Amino acid sequence: MHVNTKAIVLSKVKYKDYDLIIKCYTEQFGIISFILKGVLKSKKRGTKVAYFQLLSQLSLVLQYKNNRSLQSIKEVKLEHHYSSLHSNVLKSAIVMFLSEVLSSTLQEEEHNQTLYSYMEATLLWLDEHSNYSNFHLLFLLNLTKYLGFYPDTSNIECGFFSLLDGSFVATKTNKNCISGDNLTLLKQLLGTTFDDLSLVKINSKQRQSFLNMILLYFELHLGNFKRPKSLEIFNQVFN
Repeated sequence: MHVNTKAIVLSKVKYKDYDLIIKCYTEQFGIISFILKGVLKSKKRGTKVAYFQLLSQLSLVLQYKNNRSLQSIKEVKLEHHYSSLHSNVLKSAIVMFLSEVLSSTLQEEEHNQTLYSYMEATLLWLDEHSNYSNFHLLFLLNLTKYLGFYPDTSNIECGFFSLLDGSFVATKTNKNCISGDNLTLLKQLLGTTFDDLSLVKINSKQRQSFLNMILLYFELHLGNFKRPKSLEIFNQVFN
């Protein structure tokens, strides 16, 4: 059957000589992978390949079949035309990094409208704004809402945060409790919107430390999560 859905590109890999396998997070079905046969063979198809840049937002018509591991695309067009996300070097680094995190964390083939809307809106925000150095930190922190381990803020005044339990605690209860700058920044970000991110002032060392902490938080709560290979490059770009 033919199905219309919006989709966000998470990854693409070359398959055989001329094919591409594209992994997307779709509005209707969650995670779906597609195969584009022969798309690398003809120069005339170059425009079609350009649609599938990382985190591009697409409008697709699928030739959808249940229980098929690789679906087919009947039609594709851009849902949103980014002005800077793929042309700005720093934003491109964020795109590469976040697409890898999302590809690792979003595994389920199920409809989740609120998660799709969150990704759609925040990527458009990043495309449109010039003050975004802490964008990835708030994006990942908010992403935990949809993955099921958003920090419990009921005891936010406490002096430690347990990454293992996802809650604020009065004393250090395990080796994965944080304090100091990371705790201060966590409390700031929990009460911050993307529009107020410019008010959060931290240096590159603090930013990198907090990112390592939140990636550990993902590792502790998602058994199959792997640290992004692009992390080292990402840190170099932002330092």
